[in-house]
Amino acid sequence: MSADFLERLREIIGATHILTVPFDIAPYCTDWRGRYTGQPLCVVRPGTAEEVAAVVQTCAAAGIAVVPQGGNTGLCGGATPVGGEVLVSLTRLNRVRAIDTENNTLTVEAGCTLAAVQEAAASAGRLFPLSLAAEGTATIGGNLATNAGGVQVLRYGNARELCLGLEVVLPDGRLWNGLRGLRKDNTGYDLKHLFIGAEGTLGLITAAVLKLYSRPRQVATAWATVATPAEAVALLTRLREKIGGRVTAFELVGRPALDLVLRHIPGSRDPLATRSDWQVLIELSDTMESDLDAPLEDTLSEAIEAGEATDAVIAKSETQAQALWQLRENISEAQKIEGLSIKHDISVPVSRLAEFITRADAALASAFPGVRIVCFGHLGDGNLHYNQSKPEAQDNTGFIAQTEAVNRIVHDLANKLGGSISAEHGLGQLKREEILRYKSSIEMDMMRSIKLAFDPHQLMNPGKIL
Repeated sequence: MSADFLERLREIIGATHILTVPFDIAPYCTDWRGRYTGQPLCVVRPGTAEEVAAVVQTCAAAGIAVVPQGGNTGLCGGATPVGGEVLVSLTRLNRVRAIDTENNTLTVEAGCTLAAVQEAAASAGRLFPLSLAAEGTATIGGNLATNAGGVQVLRYGNARELCLGLEVVLPDGRLWNGLRGLRKDNTGYDLKHLFIGAEGTLGLITAAVLKLYSRPRQVATAWATVATPAEAVALLTRLREKIGGRVTAFELVGRPALDLVLRHIPGSRDPLATRSDWQVLIELSDTMESDLDAPLEDTLSEAIEAGEATDAVIAKSETQAQALWQLRENISEAQKIEGLSIKHDISVPVSRLAEFITRADAALASAFPGVRIVCFGHLGDGNLHYNQSKPEAQDNTGFIAQTEAVNRIVHDLANKLGGSISAEHGLGQLKREEILRYKSSIEMDMMRSIKLAFDPHQLMNPGKIL
């Protein structure tokens, strides 16, 4: 990094927002899981989209690669430097630009945390439904760059479905203003979708127009035990048939996942005395002033009589509902405390989900006796977090070394059942080679062509996806 290059960055954003000391840049260099670490040339923290554009233009002119980063909560190393890039932290771009309640849209900058976006929507009497465990730290730009999912995809869709327009800095430093709050715009290629899920490899998202919804007036939350994943799917089908679109979330939690939370998260307790191998967390919501507890209770009673559930409890207060959600949302943190594991973020059609678990469990138990499988996730949209480790630390190091063999079992089966090896976490560094086994040559050619068209010099977030 030449003195002239550094001086140009100082002119753009000021010296106080350029970090070069190793101690200062360390928090930006390692991913949340601690799997990847890279040393950037420096960390820059622009405060406006125009400053981002000027920084990227300067880097492009110097032939220096750029890594965009939001809250650094990604799980595949997508926002972690490989080494030798300029890391552009977008957290200072944290302004709410506009709220349009008549159009039900919210325009925010990329560095706003997801929680701040939710709060801005709530202040206007609206709902922004994207919700995930890291929402206090994760930024909306990162959510869009990875096409984040979360717990309410079942009703509202993932990040792609919640975005109407984008503002993006292109690899050459040009600033594209696509901040249109239109639900209908059939004027050629829908360019925003190229950047959503692209993990910063085609451009840096600096702002977005997001969809808003009416706030629910009634919410009902329940925790139920089921004998098998097949019964969980049957229970979901029953809920949809009886209660329809008011089913907001339907989360599956295996016993090993719940046990880790009970062991490591203070204040956690099992909601039911009945010990079961499988649990589901159910949420209903309605914008009308209607009672949801009664239809939920009736449906759960019918499910128990039909053998689709064994026991259930409905939260009687917001505090009780939050306690149930904490059991689900603290699984990842409990796993991190427990130690390393081999993690998978797969999706299959809901109709094949029980088959996947049965076959994958059996294959892994045969190949790796004593393996512990922590299975949980968004059953309502077919997305499982399916993770493996050995219960004893002395056995686990050797097991982690078998990651490739474990991946073959899990990913090959997901692919065979018509699924994906990455449902909501992206590819990042973790799966950029793995995806070559499952994408067709035509798909890879199309992806490489798009990358080449936007970033011919390969300077945007190198080493990720492709």
